[in-house]
Formats: sequence, C-alpha cells, structure tokens
Amino acid sequence: MGWKASLIHPFAKKISQKIDKQKATAITSQNSIFNYLLAKAVQTKFGKDHSFKDIKTHAEYCQAVPIRDYEAHRPYVDLILDGQRDVLWQALPKYLAKTSGTTSGVKYIPLTKDSLPNHFGTARNALLNYAHKTGNSSFFDGKMIFLSGSPALERKSNIPTGRLSGIANHLIPKWLKTNQLPSYETNIIEDWEEKLERIIDETIEADMRLISGIPPWVKMYFERLLERTGKSNIKEIFPNFSVFVHGGVNYEPYRANLESYMGPGVHTIETYPASEGFLAFQDAINEDGLILNTQSGIFYEFVPVQEISHANPTRLTIEDVEIGVNYAIILSSNAGLWAYKIGDTVEFVSKDPYLIKVTGRIAHFISAFGEHVIAKEVEQALKAAIQQHGGSVVEFTVAPQVNPPDGTTPYHEWLIEWEKKPEDITAFAKALDQSLQRQNIYYKDLIAGNILRPLVISTVASEGFINYMKSLGKLGGQNKVPRLSNDRKIASVLALQ
Repeated sequence: MGWKASLIHPFAKKISQKIDKQKATAITSQNSIFNYLLAKAVQTKFGKDHSFKDIKTHAEYCQAVPIRDYEAHRPYVDLILDGQRDVLWQALPKYLAKTSGTTSGVKYIPLTKDSLPNHFGTARNALLNYAHKTGNSSFFDGKMIFLSGSPALERKSNIPTGRLSGIANHLIPKWLKTNQLPSYETNIIEDWEEKLERIIDETIEADMRLISGIPPWVKMYFERLLERTGKSNIKEIFPNFSVFVHGGVNYEPYRANLESYMGPGVHTIETYPASEGFLAFQDAINEDGLILNTQSGIFYEFVPVQEISHANPTRLTIEDVEIGVNYAIILSSNAGLWAYKIGDTVEFVSKDPYLIKVTGRIAHFISAFGEHVIAKEVEQALKAAIQQHGGSVVEFTVAPQVNPPDGTTPYHEWLIEWEKKPEDITAFAKALDQSLQRQNIYYKDLIAGNILRPLVISTVASEGFINYMKSLGKLGGQNKVPRLSNDRKIASVLALQ
C-alpha cells in the first residue's frame, strides 16, 4: 500500500462515520439550512425583493417565492453578469458554471464561496466513504481519469466561467493532481474524437485505477482502448483498475456493455452531480438508491410531477414525501438559487435513510396522447426485454409517431442502435411493449382502446447517435442523448442517417 492510501484511512473513516450520523438528522438539518439560507440572503437584492426578513415558515416561503426556472432567474443573473454584488447571494460568485438548456440557450449558474464545498467536498466524501466501507483505498496510489469538459475558463465580469467539470479540474488538491489524467493540454481539446485519441495515448500505458465519466462517453473510451490493444477487457489493460464512478445518465441501459468491457472485480459508484449542486451519491456498493445530500447548503422541495405546471403546486419538504412517487426536484441553496426547478425528476426508494433514484427530466417525456411516459419507464422496459430475449444496446431514444406515413394507427417509435440485435426482434418488441404497459396505466389504456398500436422498433445505423451528437456540436463531455421527446426532431434526423 502506498503512502497516499495509508494516510487516507483515518480520514476516510471519519468522513464515513459522519455520513452515517447525518442520515438520522436529515429533517432537522433541512430545517436548519432553510433558516440559514434566509438569514444569509436577507440583504441581497433577491432577499429584499421577496421580503426574506418576514419569512419564518416554509408555507410563508412558498407564498413569497414562486418556483422558478432559469428564465425567471435570468434577470438576477444578468445583474451579476453586469458586475453587481449581493444579488442572489452575498458578494460575487467565485465561478459561473456554464451549461446549456433546451429553451434558455446558454445558462450561467452561480458557484459561491459557500456552495463550492457542496460540489467538491461531496465528490471527495463519496470516494472516501467508499474507501472506508470497502477497504479499497489503493486507487489513491495510482492514476485516475475524469472524462470531462474543457478546464479552459473564460471571464464574465471578471468571474471565471466554464463547464462545471472544467472548473472542478482547477480545484483538485495538489496532493491528488499527480494522480490525475489526462493532462491539461489534452483536456482543453474541444473536438471530442481528437481528445479521445489523445486521452488513450496518455493512459494506455498508465497505472489506471479509477475511471470516472458519464456512461456513453466512458463506453467510447473503453471501446477505443480495446480496439487499440486487442485485449478482451479493460482489466487486462489496467490490472489495478478497481473503481468506476459514473453519473449524469441512468446507468442501466449501459450496464451490460460496460461491465463486460471492464472485466471482473471493478466496483461502480453512482453519483448525482449537477451544475446547480451535488445532490446525492451511492452510499454502499449494490445499494438501491442514492443518499440525498441533506447537509450541504441545499434546501429541497419536491413537487408531484403531475402538478409541476400548476400555478400553485404542492411543495413538499423531505418530511412529507412518499416512497415511489415521481417528483420534480426544487432547490434553494447557498449558490443563490431560490425555489429553482432544475428539470430533473426523482423518486424516493427509502425514507430511513433518504434514498432517491433519478427518474428522468421534466422536459423529456412522451405525452402526445396523454400517456406521459417517462425515462424511468422506458429504461426499465428495455432492461426487462433484454433479460427475456437477449441483445445489447449502444444507444436509444423514443418518439411519438402521430401521423404514420402509411396512414395506420399512431404508435411510439423506438430508435435503437444495436450492439447485438436480439434473435427474435418481434418477440423483443412485444416484451418491450408489455413491460411499458405494466408500468404506465395510461399507455395501457391507449393500447387497449386502439388509440395507439404497440410500439415499433427502428434500427439506427452504426454510430448514428454519435453522428447525430456531432451534428449538434455536442459530442463528448457531459452531453447526453434525450431518452424521450414529445416531437420528432431527433427521430427525423436519425431516420436520414
């Protein structure tokens, strides 16, 4: 065992014990954070505009501060971009995390002195917690790779600005910098395919022990490594590789492929980071759900998904949530976000401790006929069909076909790029449709009423999704293919490839 792994042990134990203690105090911690946020921001422009000094209860907060998306926050962010201080939080942000939205174009999410520990302290704690609970800290003695966006930062009103994953590269402690790959020079390459080849050049002979990134892009990295080396799995290339950290998209559609690529003896750690905050992480290997980060400067509210477009939706705190209900997650934080709708949906799988699963995006669903099919449902349906009939999937998306060219009954079209196609595609499609009907009663009723016919599978050409993302200039980094859409914009492009 190297010196870094040895020194980590007592610190990892302390962090893990702290996390365990925090599980029992989630409700009181959330109440304390609520009061702390209001007190700290009472003299900000937002606090004055919304009379924070008069708010004492959550009900009063709901009356004074409506749920907002980025567009409603934008006027305050624009003031920050103009150089004004004390707008959403005290002083100016330390960084602005630059991200892109489906309706807002470029978004700038504040990262403040107070909120930075949430992002980077939580990432550290997730690894230390894993190290203590598994006894595996050896990865600290080898190389680690974080497949991320460019660390090159620009300045907006003299505030360093860039992708969250790029900002994170600047905040890695010096003692860990020597473990990090790829190099800065490679990491700033914008073209993903060129960057990927350079990453392989730098890592192929290295002692890689931890690999982190969103599953579709890690999958590309693994595939290119195996092509270059002719090896059968990644463990043959990196014998000491033991930890794969992932987040950003649901792991299940990629699990079979990635685990076959990785080889035996590799643990996976799921995380839930976002530009708006590091919200949850896997507390134990093979645990069902992620522990909600309730003591890190974020106050959570949860809105039943069917109410999210209502003028006055139900806004629940963690004390009142129910297991198995699909909620839109709402954040107020020491980054200066107030009743902020991040666009994700979650459900609780436990309340003791509070464990969640990410179920999809508010904007990513199909409800062309009132069925409101969500990402979790299609991903579980695909998993069930693969278990029954075999096959493996590179990538997929689902879109409604409201006006079939042949004039037949409308249907959901599944556009799938196969790594291995099932032997009986008809039986596969039937199992897929039946699984979706079991999960979504509205979809089942539409099928039974002949409003919809069973789903149709269309095969996407090899590298079709890669070419699609490339056409948008969104290949690599943290960019993801939407699982579902309520129109045919994606489907029409894929159909032409």
